[in-house]
Formats: sequence, C-alpha cells, structure tokens
Amino acid sequence: MAYMSKEGYENLVAELHRLEAVERPKASAAIAEARDKGDLSENSEYEAAKEAQAHLEDKINQMKRTIAEAKIVDTKRLSADAVQILSKVELTNLATNQKMHYTIVSEQEANLREGKISITTPIAQGLLNKKEGDTAEIKVPRGVIRLRIDSISI
Repeated sequence: MAYMSKEGYENLVAELHRLEAVERPKASAAIAEARDKGDLSENSEYEAAKEAQAHLEDKINQMKRTIAEAKIVDTKRLSADAVQILSKVELTNLATNQKMHYTIVSEQEANLREGKISITTPIAQGLLNKKEGDTAEIKVPRGVIRLRIDSISI
C-alpha cells in the first residue's frame, strides 16, 4: 500500500494515461516499422523495439498496481505535532549549521529537486514521529548526521 497526496495520485494517473495513449502506440509503430524491414531472425531493430515495448508494459503494469493500492492521505486530518508522511520539515544540520527543507512523501512522489524525499529514505525514517526542537541522529552512508527539527507544517 502506498500513501500519497491527492496531487501525487493525480500525477500518477495522468502519467499512466500518457503511457497508454501516447507511448504504447509509438512502441507498436516501432515494432511494425522494424518488422517491415525483412528477416526477423537477423533484425536487431525489431528485437530492440520488442524489448522497449516489454519495458513499457512492465512500467504500465507497475503503475496500475501502485494506483490500485494507493491510499490518498487527507491533509486536513494530519497534525503538525510530529513528523509524518506529507509533513514539511525545516531542519538544521548541527555539524554545519546548514538549513534544509524537506517534504516527506511516498516513494512515487519523491523528487529531490523539489525537496520531496521518500518516506523510505534514512533521513525520513530518522525524522518520523520526532517533534519540533528534537534532534535526530541519523545513520547515512557517510556516517551519522545530527539534525535539529526547527519546524513542522502540513
């Protein structure tokens, strides 16, 4: 089961629609074009097109499963008392005094450029259920970092 925002769910549904309506016909057309080039036993273009189609179908099926299992989180029912999914967290790295801003989201919605980190990341896991003013010691690949939670919002 994947908990996600309504926006993330709608984006996933739109991407699935695009893959089915645009990318799937393109893949079929590429296979037909490669097939028209002759002997299939020695046609690497045909094999590549078939492989691309298989990857596309896998992606579509995975997205369908995610959508079927998705649970949309009602942000009106969330509290900013402690860090949880869809929390917006302002942090300070206590070693460097660097300020950071993250939103904790589902794996499907994660986008580091937008400051959205997956709930499955070590940082998000270390922040869960912490409150404003708490310090979290989080083991990351480079060692342990200490982060102070400056504010939590939804």
